[in-house]
Amino acid sequence: MDKIFERGLLFDFYGELLTEHQQKIYSDAVFNDLSLSELSEEVGISRQAIHDIIKRCDKQLSGYEEKLHLVEKFQNIKKEAYKLNEFVEAESSIDERAKEVIKNGLLGILEDI
Repeated sequence: MDKIFERGLLFDFYGELLTEHQQKIYSDAVFNDLSLSELSEEVGISRQAIHDIIKRCDKQLSGYEEKLHLVEKFQNIKKEAYKLNEFVEAESSIDERAKEVIKNGLLGILEDI
């Protein structure tokens, strides 16, 4: 998985478990692509401190995923829902109304996760 995409997913799932200070720095680094220097100036701490906070957040978020597996479960559910949708589309023995009900249910699941 792409490192930036992975960081974003981990933050989406577990970011609320970080302190507000960590959330601000990590989200600016990951989502706004701010450099250590830019973050250092904005927050008023050294580049090394920013680097340490980002590394600590990476470790914390990865640790949560190792224990809870929410991102993994999310990706598995999403993949299975898409496979089911493809199956329903290709299956000729299912009438059109049933296909629409199933597809709408799958879309609802995908929107909720």
